[in-house]
Amino acid sequence: MNIQKILEAEFQLKPFQVENALKLIDEGNTIPFIARYRKELTGSMDDQVLREFHQRLLYLRNLDEKRQSIKESIESQGKLTDEILEALKKAETITGLEDIYRPFKQKRRTRATIAKEKGLSPLADILWAQILEEDISNLLGHYVDEEKGVLSENDALQGAMDIVSEIISDNANIRSKVRDHTAKKGFLVSTARDESAESVYEMYYKFDEPIKKLVGHRILAINRGEKEDILNVKVDIPEEEIFNIIYTEISKGNKFVDNIIKNTIMDSYKRLISPSIEREIRSDLTEEAQNNAIKVFGQNLIQLLLQSPIKDKIVLALDPGFRTGCKVAVLDKTGMVLDTNVIYPTPPQSKIKESKDILKNLIEKHSVDIIAIGNGTASRETEIFVAEMIKEFDNQIYYTIVNESGASVYSASKLAAEEFPNFDVSLRSAASIGRRLQDPLAELVKIDPKSIGVGQYQHDMNQKKLDETLSGVVEGCVNNVGVDLNTASPSLLSYVAGISSTVSKNIFAYREENGKFKSRKSLLKVKKLGPKVYEQCAGFLRINEDDVENPLDATGVHPESYKIAEKILKEVGYNLHSIKSTSGLKDLSKKIVSHEALAKNLEIGLPTLQDIIKELEKPGRDPREDMPPQILRQDVLSMEDLKTGMILKGTVRNVIDFGAFVDIGVHQDGLVHKSCISKSFVKHPLEAISVGDIVNVKVLEVDVNKKRIALSIKDV
Repeated sequence: MNIQKILEAEFQLKPFQVENALKLIDEGNTIPFIARYRKELTGSMDDQVLREFHQRLLYLRNLDEKRQSIKESIESQGKLTDEILEALKKAETITGLEDIYRPFKQKRRTRATIAKEKGLSPLADILWAQILEEDISNLLGHYVDEEKGVLSENDALQGAMDIVSEIISDNANIRSKVRDHTAKKGFLVSTARDESAESVYEMYYKFDEPIKKLVGHRILAINRGEKEDILNVKVDIPEEEIFNIIYTEISKGNKFVDNIIKNTIMDSYKRLISPSIEREIRSDLTEEAQNNAIKVFGQNLIQLLLQSPIKDKIVLALDPGFRTGCKVAVLDKTGMVLDTNVIYPTPPQSKIKESKDILKNLIEKHSVDIIAIGNGTASRETEIFVAEMIKEFDNQIYYTIVNESGASVYSASKLAAEEFPNFDVSLRSAASIGRRLQDPLAELVKIDPKSIGVGQYQHDMNQKKLDETLSGVVEGCVNNVGVDLNTASPSLLSYVAGISSTVSKNIFAYREENGKFKSRKSLLKVKKLGPKVYEQCAGFLRINEDDVENPLDATGVHPESYKIAEKILKEVGYNLHSIKSTSGLKDLSKKIVSHEALAKNLEIGLPTLQDIIKELEKPGRDPREDMPPQILRQDVLSMEDLKTGMILKGTVRNVIDFGAFVDIGVHQDGLVHKSCISKSFVKHPLEAISVGDIVNVKVLEVDVNKKRIALSIKDV
């Protein structure tokens, strides 16, 4: 199998792109590094394409290893033929290889193996060959042998049929045709184990849909309903159609054995083929549904991580609660905790005046700009309390609701204990909520992505694949934004290209012992951070100090390109110190007469030149600045305030297969069904909307009792 040719065709890439990408990956380069700093070699493949490319490469190499392993196994049995060898070469999937290998696998004792032990293989060969010129019953007496357990002619015939049933079931061509036909013509059917029982799966109590039309979220919901013993599920297909496929494939039309062959086919299908094909079909459906769900989860996570940070603001964060009170943490502009407290503005204590006095004192003492309220238990009651309180201030103070999914997981973690050794769990949670508002990316990387709450059915996924995908997403976001070397936590540093968890802790320890980094080159003094790791990570780490040794260390320009950057600056009359000026480099691109000519003169690729120019024009630019700003509020709405036809502004909190959930400030997210997202047709909501988007929505329907809000974007 020519892996390079396959990758070229599947990803529509040129030979040089695939060849170079393979070489770079095999040399141990990270995906972010390849995507950002090796654009000429890959033809500017982005990190998402490179990750998919890498996954497919691993699959194809695994396929080749499996092919070789099967070949050697069949060869060791002395059964490898040119026909089998050719079939192995042509197989394009693991399933295809397994079909070929099936007859040669060592099986547990089956009805067929028992029949073979009784000496019935010759009779089965005669039956399978179908070249009889007399009724097979005339031969059966020769195989009756009480010592071997063949007590009658009927026993002999049944044993031979069992062997042939297994031959039919093991036939790769037959299995492939049955599988394809089932996938094209079959139905997935689910019924309730107890129709009178109430559950979230009621729409699947009498459900059937063609396999080829099933959508991912239904497959995953049905699987969960089955796992919880609420649904019975099966694959349904007309048996007559399958019978005809198998009969056409193997029947030689011999009148003496035709009826026996027909009965054997039906036995083989019902007893052996159908159960395993059904498992395979459902496994394939589940895998595809999971892959799509993981992809949606990843795209949602990207948008969540890249939310616009609220910089240079002092934040008062509240982690709401009833019995245990509302935990308070005041954070300075860098996220350091300035003050903490606990207030009780909600039942059962309802100490509203006392709570107001405490908050007012903290707000005035620390010149608080924004209040961040976690969206967990007692959030609604806390929001009402805050909205009333800020009306009493002359200066404008805003509040916003922060999604606190995973905050409790973080606050109870070893990492949180190391960051806040003197705080109890609840105060750590309040600090985390405030930091999520200030810098979502830096804070959310401390939490298992599965706990962040922007997916669907994530607990039903292949956890290894989900972890790998989400880890890649986080890595991509961190490296896309860049990391401040002197303020980043070990958690954030561990996602920088090439930096392991151990090295990230070593960087942090070096910083604690030696003070702030003054140059990227100092990284080479960090334990276990050698030249290869430095090559991978250096361009993604920024040093934003005023006394930085080289101003290029504050940009995304890789150290390997510093001399090139200096030549570019010199070309238009600038120098390194110009980078720090407030206005000097905004017009750099326009001052260069021909980018192509300069790239040729400097002997570098055009993409690298343009990336360097972009970095020099806006050193350390944060791509999150282009994301929609978070909605800040001063007043509160309730579901009872909503009326059909109202137009409101909201924030997209989650996007799933059938729509999007939007926070409109009433503590209950509204659902925009995918049919209401866009006036033009969208196959998936993500084609038109993303997590974090600020959207105008129209209220279509409100059900206060069921806490359901139906919204529309397309009707605004």
